[in-house]
Order: sequence, then structure tokens, then C-alpha cells
Amino acid sequence: MKKFLKIFGIVVLVIIVLIAGALIYFNASYPEVPPAKQISVEVTPARIARGAYLAEHVAICIDCHSTRDFSKFAAPIIPGTYGKGGELFGKENMGFPGNLYAKNITPAGIGDWTDGELLRAITQGITKGKVALFPLMPYPNYNTMSQEDAYSIIAYIRRLKSIENKVPDSELDFPLNMIVKTMPIKTYNPQPVPDKNNPAEYGKYLVTMASCNECHTKVKKGEPIKGMEFAGGVEFNIPPGTIRSANITPDMETGIGKWTKEDFILRFKSLDNDNSRNISVAMNQFNTIMPWLQYAGMTEEDLGAIFEYLRTLKPVSHMVVKFTPAKK
Repeated sequence: MKKFLKIFGIVVLVIIVLIAGALIYFNASYPEVPPAKQISVEVTPARIARGAYLAEHVAICIDCHSTRDFSKFAAPIIPGTYGKGGELFGKENMGFPGNLYAKNITPAGIGDWTDGELLRAITQGITKGKVALFPLMPYPNYNTMSQEDAYSIIAYIRRLKSIENKVPDSELDFPLNMIVKTMPIKTYNPQPVPDKNNPAEYGKYLVTMASCNECHTKVKKGEPIKGMEFAGGVEFNIPPGTIRSANITPDMETGIGKWTKEDFILRFKSLDNDNSRNISVAMNQFNTIMPWLQYAGMTEEDLGAIFEYLRTLKPVSHMVVKFTPAKK
């Protein structure tokens, strides 16, 4: 019996050593991405303006990296918080597999980052400290962004007002905390901005940058459900209850098939005013995390192109109940 226990103990020890060795190797090898590019982004008025438009109204970096006021409809961004980070996307409030915090992207947070390190984080999902970003930060979508648009966002970020705000480190549950290290993209593959004379293709470029698919496509075990692209129904739990994203496929009964381009544009532009940013909502009433107020700042041309692209999608019959009140 003693001999058996001794052998068993040796076997257990060997297994522990092998596992420890594998973990050390894995953590030393991943995330596996090349060094950040040695680039210097020239900050010009044109780039700052383009970057502001993209970061505030299309890619809406500012939406996640600022503080939103959920006491008002569509949770407008609180003035003075642009880029300060700290918003929690966690288990309790969003159902994520861990607690994820939006980083401080003002100069107080990324002032010592090089332009190449910023570009790598935005388009490949790896930080200055070589920490893999969970793709809640939609770097797979930004990976196809044109180089000029990516540079413009960097130029804009560089000009944000510096706000001191120490943000907690994000923590993912096992095994996702290991899997996430394999997710960063090894190369940045910039694509040219499609010709606006082809509005559907240009709209696809904008929809990708805006990450519409992330909120409007249901997933199972982390993967989009095949055939449900853009059909809505993704659930978000907020204090008033459960809200669900809309079906934005061109289905005639359950999607936007009966909408005209003018209807679509007006749905956004009707919220592009100061009054829309001051609609109070009680904590027990319907609200939405859809950043209507940010997207409302898009140009009518860009919104129209998005509509043209959505019209090319396969219609999916999927009725969505947009809100279920919380049980009292």
C-alpha cells in the first residue's frame, strides 16, 4: 500500500509539473503578435475632424470609453467624461463571463503609448503591455478599417482632454481568461474605403466599423448563430428588465422590410438634437443601451448607405419582444 501511494504521489507530482510547465509556456508564448509598428501619425485638422466623426458617431469608441447617463433615454454621454473609461461590462449588469472595464483612452491613460501601440490595440487587440483584449472591444471589425481612418481616430484620441481616472483591470472567468490570449489578430489588414458611388459596399464598410452585427446577431457558445445574422434578439439585462436588439434584416413582417430609406434616416436624425439628450426615464421604465444619440450624428449620406447595405441582407423572420419588465 505504501509503495502504491508513493508511486501515485510521484505520478501526481509529474502531472502537476507538466501542467505548470505547459501554463508557463502558454503564458510566455501568447498572445502571439508581432511588435507594434514604428509609425508616427501626423495630427492634422482634417484627421482630427474625421477621427472625431468616426469615434463619436460611427465606430463610437467614445460610447464605451465614457460615462453614460442611464437616467435619460438612450443614456447620453455625460459631458466632461469623454474617453475617461471605467464603464463596467460585467456579470451582473450585462451577463458577461467576467468583469470587463473600458480603458481610459485620454492622454492620462495612454499618453505613454506609441502610435504603433495604439494602432495595434485598435486593429489587432493587444495592449502596450501585451495583454490580449476581449473582443467586446471590436478590434476584429476595426481590423479592416482603412489606414487613413485608423490614423484619424488615433489623431483624435491624442487630442482628447486628459482625465485622471484609474481603471481596474478586467478579469475573465476560466477558461476564457486563457482562450482570450489566442484571439488577437497577427496582422492589420487595412481596406480602402469603398467608393460612395456603390452605396451598399460603402454601407457594409460603415456597418462593420459600427459593429452593428455584434448587438444584432444572437450567439451560442461565443459564436454567431448561423442564419440569424442581424435578426436581433440579443438580450441585455438592465435594472428595468430585459431589452433585446431589433431585427434589422429586410424581413417584411419582423424586420425593416417595409421601411423606406427616408424612414430609416429619419429614425436616427430625429434624435440629433439637444432635446433628445434630456428625456428623463425612470429606473422602472423602458430604456435602451442602443447608442441612438451617437449614431444620430452620422451624415444622412452615411445612414442612407447603411440602409442600402441592410437591404441586401437575407430577410430573416424573427419576431423580437423588445422589452420584458423585471419581476418586482
